[in-house]
Amino acid sequence: MPTTLESSRSKILIVDDSAFEQRMLSDLLSELPYKVSVAFNGLQGYQLALANRPDLILLDVRMPNMDGYTACRLLKANPVTQDIPVIFLSGADADDDRILGLSIGGVDYVSKPFSPGELAARIQVHLNLARRQQQSPPTEAEDEGQLEAESDPDAVLVNAVKRLIGDNLAALPGLAEIARSVGTYREKLSQVFREQTGMTVFGFIREERIRRGEELLRDTDIDVQDIALLIGFNNAGNFATAFRERMGVTPTAYRQAIQKKT
Repeated sequence: MPTTLESSRSKILIVDDSAFEQRMLSDLLSELPYKVSVAFNGLQGYQLALANRPDLILLDVRMPNMDGYTACRLLKANPVTQDIPVIFLSGADADDDRILGLSIGGVDYVSKPFSPGELAARIQVHLNLARRQQQSPPTEAEDEGQLEAESDPDAVLVNAVKRLIGDNLAALPGLAEIARSVGTYREKLSQVFREQTGMTVFGFIREERIRRGEELLRDTDIDVQDIALLIGFNNAGNFATAFRERMGVTPTAYRQAIQKKT
């Protein structure tokens, strides 16, 4: 039976394929009031996070089998793990790497080599922030969503793909790259996506682009040409054709109708 001290210690999950890095981080955290567990790649880290519900995850980026970005997408797509703070640790310090890590749900991005004192401070800051956010109890609907996602990994996969698509409408990669980015392959993704949503991945992309275009036409003054580029069309003409087929009116006519109503 755990003691009061043990039960109050925050749980930190280290995900890194380097035994040296694992040992160094474990030694650092062992001097602090944390319970530490380790995983050797992104997939193992994701599975341990589901099983153990850590309070914070230190996630390496470059790993075999499943990298840190892919693991983070799955973590953030699953209601069971979406609120766990993820701090990326990486030897890559390019702006693009940092932006990607933060855009897919990481709360921080720390470059190697790092100062142990600074890392410890960042961990404590994000643990404190997470505790404040957890003050409000989950609703019944949120509880049901957690149970559904936990029992259906395919739903998590599809949710991760939807998030990836929504975040990259302007410049989406091909289907094979989308699949790889969520830890699967093209044929499996196509099958699962159709089973879960009743449409193909490309069908969802078309619907999401039109939905986002409708939103931008309604809520902003952005030019139609610029909206077209923002949501992944080559030009305003292609956007207008697709929008009219789906909505029955051109983007310009849709915006004019909205403005008349308001």
